[in-house]
Amino acid sequence: MSINTRLESWPFLVMWAPLNFTLLWSKLFLSASLAFAAVFFFLTFFPFSQKRKELPAKKKMQPQERNEHTYSLGTGKAIAVLTSGGDAQGMNAAVRAVVRVGIYTGAKVYFVHEGYQGLVDGGNNIKEATWESVSMMLQLGGTVIGSARCQDFRTREGRLKAACNLVKRGVTNLCVIGGDGSLTGADTFRAEWSGLLADLVKTGGITADEAKKSSFLNIVGMVGSIDNDFCGTDMTIGTDSALHRIMEIVDAITTTAQSHQRTFVLEVMGRHCGYLALVTSLACGADWVFIPESPPEDDWEEHLCRRLTETRGRGSRLNIIIVAEGAIDKHGKAITSEDIKSLVVKRLGYDTRVTILGHVQRGGTPSAFDRILGSRMGVEAVMALLEGTPDSPACVVSLSGNQAVRLPLMECVQVTKDVTTAMKEGRFDDAVKLRGRSFQNNWNVYKLLAHVRPPSTKSGYNLAVLNVGAPAAGMNAAVRSTVRIGIIHGHRMLAVHDGFEGLAEGKVEEIGWAGVGGWTGLGGSKLGTKRTLPKKYFEQISATISDFSIHGLIIIGGFEAFTGSLEMIDGRAKFEELCIPICVIPATVSNNVPGSDFSIGADTALNTITMTCDRIKQSAAGTKRRVFIIETMGGYCGYLATMAGLAAGADAAYIYEDPFTIRDLQINVEHLTEKMKTTVKRGLVLRNEKCNDNYTTDFIFNLYSEEGKGIFDSRKNVLGHMQQGGTPTPFDRNFGTKMGTKAVAWITGKIKECSRHGRIFANTADSACLLGMRRRSLVFQPLAELKEQTDFDHRLPKEQWWLKLRPILKILAKYKIDLDTSEKAHLEHITRKRVSMESNI
Repeated sequence: MSINTRLESWPFLVMWAPLNFTLLWSKLFLSASLAFAAVFFFLTFFPFSQKRKELPAKKKMQPQERNEHTYSLGTGKAIAVLTSGGDAQGMNAAVRAVVRVGIYTGAKVYFVHEGYQGLVDGGNNIKEATWESVSMMLQLGGTVIGSARCQDFRTREGRLKAACNLVKRGVTNLCVIGGDGSLTGADTFRAEWSGLLADLVKTGGITADEAKKSSFLNIVGMVGSIDNDFCGTDMTIGTDSALHRIMEIVDAITTTAQSHQRTFVLEVMGRHCGYLALVTSLACGADWVFIPESPPEDDWEEHLCRRLTETRGRGSRLNIIIVAEGAIDKHGKAITSEDIKSLVVKRLGYDTRVTILGHVQRGGTPSAFDRILGSRMGVEAVMALLEGTPDSPACVVSLSGNQAVRLPLMECVQVTKDVTTAMKEGRFDDAVKLRGRSFQNNWNVYKLLAHVRPPSTKSGYNLAVLNVGAPAAGMNAAVRSTVRIGIIHGHRMLAVHDGFEGLAEGKVEEIGWAGVGGWTGLGGSKLGTKRTLPKKYFEQISATISDFSIHGLIIIGGFEAFTGSLEMIDGRAKFEELCIPICVIPATVSNNVPGSDFSIGADTALNTITMTCDRIKQSAAGTKRRVFIIETMGGYCGYLATMAGLAAGADAAYIYEDPFTIRDLQINVEHLTEKMKTTVKRGLVLRNEKCNDNYTTDFIFNLYSEEGKGIFDSRKNVLGHMQQGGTPTPFDRNFGTKMGTKAVAWITGKIKECSRHGRIFANTADSACLLGMRRRSLVFQPLAELKEQTDFDHRLPKEQWWLKLRPILKILAKYKIDLDTSEKAHLEHITRKRVSMESNI
């Protein structure tokens, strides 16, 4: 553009300049207004400091937050806890939980040393508990606060002294951990409370104002007894640990008995209850068991000798006979271990030894099960106490399946007494029923395995059993009961080696009664197991099923057993040979199979982790201020890390199902830093192997090491495959045995149902099921229905019951978080409960 042109356009620009200027400012003003409005809206509705907490995708509550109602539930209240009667492993876990959850709710908590005697004597026997005073007691056997038999408390004068001691300390909530005698005494104490206070006011022992403040007494009981002799609960605190002690000895005796072809008679505790003897006999495959609830027939001597002879005739080198100390015959006469030894030596001439286990059953460290049971019951007991009213009946906190329940104390005591009455009157069938469904089922399974002879006529059906996935302790017990119950049903039993791959390759052989002898106590998988899935082998598998005329499959294994069975169902459309009934029994240390709250093998792995954590913590006893980071197995499933955290008293347990951030790690480090300032200078952190791709065990170890400089040292330990090894626990042996028994009964019915003109055709959804423990029952669920409940990418059930226990772990580690009481246990009645359960057998 020339200079003249630019000059000629100048008047035009000058004319339009004011308008352009006005438009420019208008645009600027509008933009600024919109920007300001946006910022104002964002800051109003999404404040930065609360953004993470209020976004819908981030509902996870931070550790520093809490439910104010729960946290203040115990404000102004006081709780006393005592242990009474015989000691039992796991009592310390219950005491620890009562103390810590009581303090968490704002209540004062008092130890009562030496049981009811300490309550009567008062003074230094009743001391206020602190958080640190229950540290390092979780793994201790017995009871740290002591127990004693107390004649004084049986008198009104003694109860007057006890009431005075409680009133002076403002205690109106009493938690009693003991047997039926201890709990009955507590209920009597509560019933007399008003009269006791009136007498104390008259004699000047307490003032009228003190009596008014302590106008009623709440009582909650927890049953601590190794005998499991209290009706209303599946397991009492200490029973599982006692079974561990017994099985350790039985396993040791088995080796020496086999070496010399001996018969061993083992006497276990159980003066009025045969639970320990019964479960021991199932767990070790005993030849005979004597229990007080169901004495043998009058010709039992002949029957016993015949059975021992048959066992030896099948090639067994040992005989095991289990005797409860209270064993009797039909006429009430005692059957002693020496009587049995004399009988066997006199009639059979077998080299026979007697071992009386005695108080060794009460000793040793508590099992993981008892620690978790004690902790859960302790939490529930505190909630029951603090929610109690003058109209609330004294209750006992108990276990049904995996559910915590509250039952009226005196109803349970009455039914327990009814068992003794039934035995005295010779009503032994009633005695077994009154013991409850769990006892009854155990007795029925034992009778099937030990007292039923295989039929001479055959069913004509062939059942195959195989293991799939990683090995898990207890698999062999499940295979043993599957084979033997199958033979009792008249079936031809086939063992498949190496899982689906072995089925495709024809690694199938008939297996007999003696072929599975001694398998209950063996870890791993005797059949061999692989993770291979069947889809690519359908043709070969179909050929094998046809060649061996297999009419039903029982598949024992983990997530691969579940997914492999789903593939078998899909293959039915193309391969008619796959149209046979299929039953899956969950067996994996990860406990990640949908449709079952528990898997065979998980309890053994849990105990291995817990005992390892105990040893690791003990190694820091002389080296103060040390934090251990331990990696557990489980894939994406955090069951082992969470439950081992509860059992070992961990400060944190990182799992995939409960996402965590760097802020959570920072809070945990700060928590441990504060902990090192107390008398407890050790820390334990568990990490599930696949909890986070980035926050690896090495990362967490390095973070803790860096942040803990000058405050604490860090060490790490990856437990690895030791969690899959070892001999199975009594729980896994018993669980596997019952699962195998129930699976064979179901599949036998299905084969008959699907049989048409000599051919089996099973193509419906309910012909392929998984047998699992759901809440309080063993149930069969169609595999096709379980697909909707499964996260296949992470090999997890979409809902897992144990996640509700994680707040307990954090509270017991002194984090101030919310305790979810939305599913608290409600009061049930044992009579109605028993009737409903019996109808499901």
